[in-house]
Amino acid sequence: MRAFAYHAPASLAEAVAILRREGPGGRVLAGGTDLLVQMKERGTVPRYVVSLRAVADLSHVTFQTGRGLVIGSRASLTDVITNRDVRERYPIIVESAGLVGSHQIQNLGTVGGNICNASPSADTAPPLIALGAILRLHSDQGPRELPIAEFFTGPGRTALEEGEVLAEIIVPDPQPHSGGSYERYTPRQEMDIAVASAASFVILAPDGTVSHAKIILGAVGPTPLHARAAEAMLVGKIPSGGLIEAAASAAVSDARPISDQRGSESYRRHLINVLTRRTLTRAIESARG
Repeated sequence: MRAFAYHAPASLAEAVAILRREGPGGRVLAGGTDLLVQMKERGTVPRYVVSLRAVADLSHVTFQTGRGLVIGSRASLTDVITNRDVRERYPIIVESAGLVGSHQIQNLGTVGGNICNASPSADTAPPLIALGAILRLHSDQGPRELPIAEFFTGPGRTALEEGEVLAEIIVPDPQPHSGGSYERYTPRQEMDIAVASAASFVILAPDGTVSHAKIILGAVGPTPLHARAAEAMLVGKIPSGGLIEAAASAAVSDARPISDQRGSESYRRHLINVLTRRTLTRAIESARG
């Protein structure tokens, strides 16, 4: 491994100051479960690394009515999975975070790192997009907020600007009569990455019709994809088995899969149909209470 400089700031302000001072060629280290593997096995060695491990004010997982759920970018996957508010109010986040690697990986890895790695198969991204999460980003110019749906620009690429750090993930309050579900398919049951995945989130109106629907597809495009045709098909209608089947078929048209060693394009399209149908069914059941 080539030599690199290592910085361990004690605060977010110090971290962004280092990034601004050192300039291009650096990487931010949170849990390290992705970056360290890339450095050891793929030869991707940055010029310098800025570790967030000593930045205590990025490790929180808090919920407040009116503000929603706030996840610090240093909070581990285990911190999120075991948090009572997350388990009670945002089970779709628990479903997805609980699929990332082994328990050991979850103890080290972070939701922030899973997002910033920007893998098309990242498990936490589709549910957070479906929930309308907002990212709070910090640089030495101050904070800015960005919808997570606008954060991913390509495989391994994000909208983070030079010298900018993800500080918090903010998820809106759960709405009454809402429900969500996430599911992925992997060749192995555990510790594998998704061949295809889907997150569905719905809100039901008092008359039982769908007032809001989000279906986000993972691992079937360069970034997580909105199944907009399927979403539009659901809104204003009372959910039924036939409607769910039609929406699942429509979701396939929004997928942009490729063929690789883990699965063919046609197989991934089949999986999207199945996963969308399953997650929509569970999301609607949850919204109905």
